[in-house]
Amino acid sequence: MVTLADIRAAADRIEGVVVRTPLLPAPGVGPDLWLKPESLQPTGAFKLRGATNAVRSLGAEALPAGVVTHSSGNHGQALAYAARAAGIPCWVVVPEGAPKVKVAAIRAQGAEIVLVPPAQRLAAAEKIAAERGATLVPPFDDPAVIAGQGTVGLEIVEDLPDVDVILVQVGGGGLVSGVAAAVKAVSPSARVIGVEPELAAETAEGLRAGTLVPWPVERTYRTIADGVRTSPSELTFAHIQTYVDDIVTVTEEQIRAAVGVLAYQARIVAEPSGALTAAAYLAGKAPTGRTVAIVSGGNADPALLHDLLRP
Repeated sequence: MVTLADIRAAADRIEGVVVRTPLLPAPGVGPDLWLKPESLQPTGAFKLRGATNAVRSLGAEALPAGVVTHSSGNHGQALAYAARAAGIPCWVVVPEGAPKVKVAAIRAQGAEIVLVPPAQRLAAAEKIAAERGATLVPPFDDPAVIAGQGTVGLEIVEDLPDVDVILVQVGGGGLVSGVAAAVKAVSPSARVIGVEPELAAETAEGLRAGTLVPWPVERTYRTIADGVRTSPSELTFAHIQTYVDDIVTVTEEQIRAAVGVLAYQARIVAEPSGALTAAAYLAGKAPTGRTVAIVSGGNADPALLHDLLRP
């Protein structure tokens, strides 16, 4: 399990590469709401935190061989960015059907892209790691990645010490694991609420059942929120069981509407996954009180964004 000391060490490690994003009041969205726009990171999403911490945690012997991961976009772009900053090679296994804008962004950072069917992404990444000697940096199933994502939670409680509720996206669980671990250590009275789409609500189901309940990719890929189509790992699920107060779900219509509200009322561009927390707040599915909604990313496909924002 990731500790507060791990997260604080990650905060020091990523300083100078990762942006400390502001906490923005959002009166146009809600009177007691603040937004944490991780969309303002250089790579457009929170993933840069975990990727940078993982790369900067590598020993001198492992660095030259580079890193490899599997990602639908945001983590791949973040790892490619961190690898280029460190001057090491990077391979990203991308599932077929990933948003073109995200794939192009990964390629622009200098990573080598390998396209595979969604169900083969992990196996393909492991094969490259074995053949090249590269270090596998998973999107979420890694203590260094979780600790890096946890710096979001540290910043929230530092900027708003009396926060009551923090809404966090749930996909593979790296973000919510790190944020919850940080928040519960520093401000245990604050409630950490995960948010999933109804069409990819395996973590909510698993939390109720007390065990992991993996959904097949054919089922989770129905949601528009492509960044949260993955299942939690045993590591992230353990953090969720220990630290997260509840998980709520939102509909596809609520996600679509939240993208528009964030753009028009808060002047923030969010991809569908990034708008999950605002969707939960707007739908009245979150507890009341001083609330922070994390906007996890803003790398929306231009065509999709045009469709979502069309009057």
